[in-house]
Amino acid sequence: MNVAMTVSPLARPFPALAPIAGVRIGTATAGYKAWQRADVTLVELAPGTAVAGVLTRSKCPSPEVELCRARLAGGRARGLVVNAGNSNAFTGLSGREAAATQTAAAAALIGCAPDEVFTASTGVIGVPLPKDKAVAGVTAAHAALGNADFHAATIAIGTTDTFAKAATTSAMIGDVRVTLTGIIKGSGMIAPDMATMLGFIFTDAVVAPAFLQEALARANSRTFSCITVDGDTSTSDTVLAFATGAARNAELSGWGSPGADAFAAALADLCQQLALLVVRDGEGATKLIAITVTGAESDTAAHRIGMSIANSPLVKTAIAGGDANWGRVVMAVGKAGEAAERDLLSIRFGTTEVAARGAVVPGYDEAPVAAHLGGDEVEIAVDIGLGSGRARVWTCDLTHGYISINADYRS
Repeated sequence: MNVAMTVSPLARPFPALAPIAGVRIGTATAGYKAWQRADVTLVELAPGTAVAGVLTRSKCPSPEVELCRARLAGGRARGLVVNAGNSNAFTGLSGREAAATQTAAAAALIGCAPDEVFTASTGVIGVPLPKDKAVAGVTAAHAALGNADFHAATIAIGTTDTFAKAATTSAMIGDVRVTLTGIIKGSGMIAPDMATMLGFIFTDAVVAPAFLQEALARANSRTFSCITVDGDTSTSDTVLAFATGAARNAELSGWGSPGADAFAAALADLCQQLALLVVRDGEGATKLIAITVTGAESDTAAHRIGMSIANSPLVKTAIAGGDANWGRVVMAVGKAGEAAERDLLSIRFGTTEVAARGAVVPGYDEAPVAAHLGGDEVEIAVDIGLGSGRARVWTCDLTHGYISINADYRS
């Protein structure tokens, strides 16, 4: 987290988070950048911990993403290493060796197989992760295990984030209450199409790896894959879920297991909370924008139309300026590449319908719309009028702040 940045006006306070049994956290300073802050995090997980993950669809993924993708097949985890300030992406053999060396060092310290240690890195692309600093950092983090909590870890994994982001919830599995807690970082380069930057979820529930993967993938499709800040997908996007089993509930092995639906609902709720925190911290953001699309030919079509609106610089800048320029929404619908009929389209800002059947609504009064756009949460609803497909996505406005942050990002 860059403490020199102004905290987002959409920030939310860090919640009270209880420890998760089977999870120990340590942070340390590896010194990946010229800063005096923790930038490497090590999480030690209880033996038998189940793991699931969703990873970037970028065709230029980091070595850490490739490593996690291969290790997920094992379904079990004993450790997690996270580096901030250096994404280690587009770094060739040197980057692959650094990721393997650091996780091997972590595995030796924890006392497990290397393929039980997962990793993620975030920061500047194209700079190899320095192996000496990476190993020294994870060694120091191991020595500090148990001295850091979720708040410390959330700060340590941040880059351009302006506030620490976390959420927690619970579910009943039979007569056992299980806890789910997640931390996340992300502020820019957010259009994940799978996950969002770096997010880590921990639960004490007993969950089979295959079911944990199914539940996470389902939750992701409705949350992390429905947000965008700037339309750019990172090389490093990673969301991992770990289930330590410390709650000793009856194992959730499939959708037919008692309590499976409750657990999946809690996981989806947690993912949505985390996803919206990322949008609230969108670089330079002053408004959270929710876009609902109905009446499309399919849910997939509705999602694509929604993301076309959400990623439009013209729509986002109009919202930033409080301008109810619904014509820009029409433009974004038309360019989405999905079926749309001009004379069936309707658009609403807040509770006010502004356009319908290919034209402005007769007697349209812009005053209530201007008042709605003056707030820090904006609702846009579009009905395509062709079918039953629907989707909901979230974005933020586009301001001068985004340019200021990214014009000198590498410094």
